[in-house]
Amino acid sequence: MTVRQLSLPELVEHCVRLGVPGVGLWREPVAEYGLEAAAKLVRDAGLTVTSLCRGGFFTTADSLDDNRAAIDEAAALGTDTLVLVSGGLAPGSRDLAAARARITDAIAELAPYAGERGVRLAIEPLHPMYAADRCAVSTLDQALEIAERFPASQVGVVVDTYHVWWDDRAPAAVARAGAAGRVHAFQLADWTTPLPAGVLTGRGRLGAGAIDLRRWRTLVEAAGYTGPIEVELFNDELWAGDGVEVLEETVADFVREVG
Repeated sequence: MTVRQLSLPELVEHCVRLGVPGVGLWREPVAEYGLEAAAKLVRDAGLTVTSLCRGGFFTTADSLDDNRAAIDEAAALGTDTLVLVSGGLAPGSRDLAAARARITDAIAELAPYAGERGVRLAIEPLHPMYAADRCAVSTLDQALEIAERFPASQVGVVVDTYHVWWDDRAPAAVARAGAAGRVHAFQLADWTTPLPAGVLTGRGRLGAGAIDLRRWRTLVEAAGYTGPIEVELFNDELWAGDGVEVLEETVADFVREVG
């Protein structure tokens, strides 16, 4: 998503050239390119698919069927991680507790299906500003409260710096998740201000904002996480630029600020 202006073949080509060993894919470009073709493209290049985005949005009537399809897609791509953005309030509702209960019930339906296919559901808490419409799960503690009802091999959490950096309880939650083997994905983006009007596309380049990204890497790895580190930037300015240059700059930012 950081370089969504690149086609999948271009993304794969330049990741290989730059020594990036894996890519986190989104369902929409995979569907456009073709699921089997995308899996072969990445596999033949020697890359891994680090995660698939996204499942979730459990407010919709067909969410279970769509999430089962997403699990199948993740398995076909060879990734063991499906990221869940769980969805916000039901239409006309103001009941956050009910939204979280609905999310938990949906995951209970999906977790065994995912486990049978070797796919882990990774609950991503989003910043509280998204609670109404995108994700009623706002903290790592809330995500773990849901995840811990299920085997760690089936359900865990995403640690995304953009969404959790502000929470003084998050470091302890990272340690708790890591001890149980529930950190299923680790994503980086920086927090820059002022936020754009649309909010969603305000993720800053690594090192451009307020987050101590190197500290977060230390926290997550101290908790036992040894998996891939993804950079996920929703940013209109980056999307308007040359995708190859953005990818090169993102790699350089990572080495300088995190690596």
